[in-house]
Amino acid sequence: MKKVLVITYYWPPAGGPGVQRWLKFVKYFRDFGVEPVIYIPENPHYPLTDTTFEKDIPEDITIYKHPIFEPYRLAGILSSKKTKRISSGIIQTKNQSVLEKIMLWIRGNLFIPDARKYWVRPSIKFLYSVLEKEGIETIITTGPPHSVHLIGHYLKEFKKVTWIADFRDPWTSIGYHKKLKLTKLAENRHKELESLVLNNADKIVVTSKTTQKEFQQLTKRPIKVITNGFDSVTPISIKLDEKFTISHIGSMLTGRNPKNLWKVLAELVQEHKDFSNSLKLQFIGVVSEDVLESIANAGLKEFVEVLGYVSHKEALKYQQKSQILLLAEIDSPETVGIIPGKLFEYMAAARPIIGIGPEGWEAANIVSETKTGAIFEYSSHFQLKNVLLNWFEQYQKQALSVSSQNLNQYSRRELTRKLVEYI
Repeated sequence: MKKVLVITYYWPPAGGPGVQRWLKFVKYFRDFGVEPVIYIPENPHYPLTDTTFEKDIPEDITIYKHPIFEPYRLAGILSSKKTKRISSGIIQTKNQSVLEKIMLWIRGNLFIPDARKYWVRPSIKFLYSVLEKEGIETIITTGPPHSVHLIGHYLKEFKKVTWIADFRDPWTSIGYHKKLKLTKLAENRHKELESLVLNNADKIVVTSKTTQKEFQQLTKRPIKVITNGFDSVTPISIKLDEKFTISHIGSMLTGRNPKNLWKVLAELVQEHKDFSNSLKLQFIGVVSEDVLESIANAGLKEFVEVLGYVSHKEALKYQQKSQILLLAEIDSPETVGIIPGKLFEYMAAARPIIGIGPEGWEAANIVSETKTGAIFEYSSHFQLKNVLLNWFEQYQKQALSVSSQNLNQYSRRELTRKLVEYI
């Protein structure tokens, strides 16, 4: 088997979406003649943990670890709550404290490209011997954190290896980048490092066509789109909620605040007594205070249930028993190419997806081609209301379902096959 070194910051017991992409690729690598060797931090500062992911780690896999210095640990002494929120990517836009503003400025301007930068140089020296010992000729780095890509850059500079850089998210064009209070100097440095990685990697992997097009303006290197996916289409074996449950799984950030949806739901509550008696808005994961405030202002507070973070296994159950699954993305041209990993698990759950996102959102094309739901823009009202009312009427008849198609192309195993062909 061909050995490949995968360099990643996120690995079990890390929770959240960041860990799943490469954990799942690694899970299926051996099926296609690739033996993965993993390199991870020895003492990472994960904002979320989920031990249920550990079951997906292949038996007898070789994993190398090396210590990392984590500034977030020191920041946590000042404010553990704010530190955890910032390290999770949740940045409040209103009512920021002086401490939070200072922390954001430090994060954006002193830790370039990110706070895991101190893992780069120790890793390079450590991995020299690993490459020799394991006879590895191909390395893969995955970001964010994008500092991981710098490890790949320096290894390629001093060793004869093929380097593949995987971008789970864009770098300088991602939505939260502008919220980091960057100076012009810091902004330019981010772009320099982005260009360095894009033009020195032998191959690049991205999760959306939009990111592919963006990067094609910055490099001539080959770029392959390999989306996120799901493990398998699970037959519905869980009893559906009795309530007309609209569930969002994952982090509901400040920018992902579909106020038009709250307005539509408020109107339906006022106009239809049955709707009012049945509605439940359920959030599994972290929810921004701004979002909760908007829901309350729309008069929907009594219908809200916030369950917080649960294990991935539990999250899948909530997806399967919910009547409707909510997908939301920031209303900005910069987020058109952001395809949330949860979308593919939503599709596998076989429940109708209601999505609110930017004009031209790439996720809308996927939902449309798989016939798994309906996606609307933030300005939508009448059509959104009609779809929800129609789905509610189907729910009342116990007939709310989807007739999805072409899902297999997004299975983790099939995506791994495409990745191995590219490698």
